[in-house]
Formats: sequence, C-alpha cells, structure tokens
Amino acid sequence: MNEPIVAPPLTAKDFSTDQEVRWCPGCGDYSILAQVQKIMPSLGVPKENIVIISGIGCSSRFPYYMNTYGMHSIHGRATAVASGLKASRPELSVWIVTGDGDGLSIGGNHTIHLLRRNFDVNILLFNNQIYGLTKGQYSPTSESNKVTKSTPFGSIDHPFNPAALALGADATFVARSMDRDPKHLQELLLRSYRHKGASFLEIYQNCNIFNDGAFEVFTEKSSKLDQTLFLEHGKPLLFGAQRDKGIKLDGFKPVVVDLASGATANDLWIHDEKDFYKAQILVRMFDDPRIEGHLPRPFGVFYEGDRPCYEEVMQKQIDDVMTAKGKGNLDKLLRGNETWTIV
Repeated sequence: MNEPIVAPPLTAKDFSTDQEVRWCPGCGDYSILAQVQKIMPSLGVPKENIVIISGIGCSSRFPYYMNTYGMHSIHGRATAVASGLKASRPELSVWIVTGDGDGLSIGGNHTIHLLRRNFDVNILLFNNQIYGLTKGQYSPTSESNKVTKSTPFGSIDHPFNPAALALGADATFVARSMDRDPKHLQELLLRSYRHKGASFLEIYQNCNIFNDGAFEVFTEKSSKLDQTLFLEHGKPLLFGAQRDKGIKLDGFKPVVVDLASGATANDLWIHDEKDFYKAQILVRMFDDPRIEGHLPRPFGVFYEGDRPCYEEVMQKQIDDVMTAKGKGNLDKLLRGNETWTIV
C-alpha cells in the first residue's frame, strides 16, 4: 500500500496530440515532427517540464502537435518569448521551432541576441528557402536569381548562410541536418539537447508545394554521397560513394583530394568540434552544387563551445546582490543618483 507508484516509460505516442496535422501532404515537417517525438522519451524529462515555443510560419504549428506545454507566439519573436521563459523558469527544457523567414528575417535580430546571450535553449530552424505559409515568396535563404511570386525576374538578394550567421553571433553549438535522414536528425536533436547553452540546429526541410527539390542533390541516393560531407568528431573528412574522396587544408583553403590518386587518410583534415577557427571554414563550404569543382555540403556538428548560460549568470547576480551587506534597495535603485527635490 505504501510502495511508490512508478509511471510507465514514455513513448513517442505520448508526445503526439489529438490535433489534425495541417501540413501539406509530403511536407518535410512531418519527418521532423516524427523525429522530435521519437527522441523526447529518451531525454528523461517529464512532459510538463518541456515547452515548445514557435513564431509564425508552417513550422510554427509545431506546438499544436506536441503533447507538451507550448506557445504559438508572434512573427519572429519566438526567441524573445523563450528567453523570458528560460530566465524565469530555468529548470524547463525549452525548444524553439522557427523557419528561415520567421527566424532570419523579421526575427533575425532576436535570434542573434539569444545566441550571444547563450540561454540554455534549443533552436530548431527549419530551412526550406521559401515563404511557404504565405504561398511562395522568396526568403532570406533563397538562392540568388530565385524566381518566385515576389521576384518574377529573379531575386537579386544575396542569401543568408544560417550556420555562418550563428557562428558570427558566437553561438556555442552550431549544427546542420536534414528532414530526409531520420537517423542523423535524431542524433543531432539529442546532441542539441545535451549541449549546455544555446544550440542552433539548421534542418533542411523540403517544401514540396512551393520549393520542391531545393535540397534534392543532398538527399537523393543517386547524388547524396558525392554531394554531402558528414562530420564526425576526431575523424577525417571523407565523402563519396566509395568513401574515396576527402578534404584537406591548403593553408586556410579546403580542397578535395582523391584517395585513389595516392592521398591517404593521414593527409586529410581531422574534424574537431571544439576548434572555433576551423568551424568558420567549414560553415563557409556553401558552394552552389551546380558549379563545377564545388565542395561538398557539410552536415553534423560544426562547433561546440563552453560559455556560462545567461539565466545562471543572471541568477548569480541577483543572489549576490540579495546576500550582500544591506541587501538590495529597489527604491534607491529606481531613484538613482540623479534625482532632486522640488520645494
């Protein structure tokens, strides 16, 4: 009678809701949702301590389909809402779901400031290189010369490189995965969660209605192995259908070498997730795959660093003030040193 009740272990189904999923049939968001639901039970976090915060866009419907707490906030402000939540409730596991338009256009300023502050939250940025919810306008990550409803003669904008942007904002965890590689995506979701600090995971997501095949060269079996470079910490940068190609550094310039022509694994670049400077080179391997002589596109963890989390430093500052001699005096703080009395 007095034995504690042990709750059964959670499953992926425990994280799904009774809401009808309202994405277009074939959308890459379905796969991302499935992988998030699959990894959630392994976190060991009670559902009531998990929060999904989203902005506006197709990806931002995510909270409706996750049986956790959540909030569908306003355009571009998911990062700001999540920052406030984490500051006030640091024990929660906070996940931000955003898109290339939501998180890098109207919300770009909030995104970079969350990263530099280093709140312990997880950003999942779904990148489909288009505005899907508003029916096909070009986005901050659309390639140059992209013909859309808003750029009928081709976009003249230079696109954002999301991973490079995150590193430029001093993010402490930067990675990239894709919707059509479930195993890899699950691994990167778990890595994002385990990182102490702000994790930034860019996920290539196919919009089969307004930008179908944008990442086809990286996802299709016929081209994937030759066009992608999967990063593994402590291992050489190898790729190719036969794992017969690699990357080495010529000074600071990455070049492709053919192992069949005499190069060996010892000649190759060994990936180090802690090397901030080499991570800058990796994220810049962002060539157009249609150009001859281009480099493969890297996937995996570019960089993981260690820096105090904002909410912890903030709480320490509050504790220090409250335990100091005389404690804090709110009235004195509000009056400041530049007040006067009128008689």
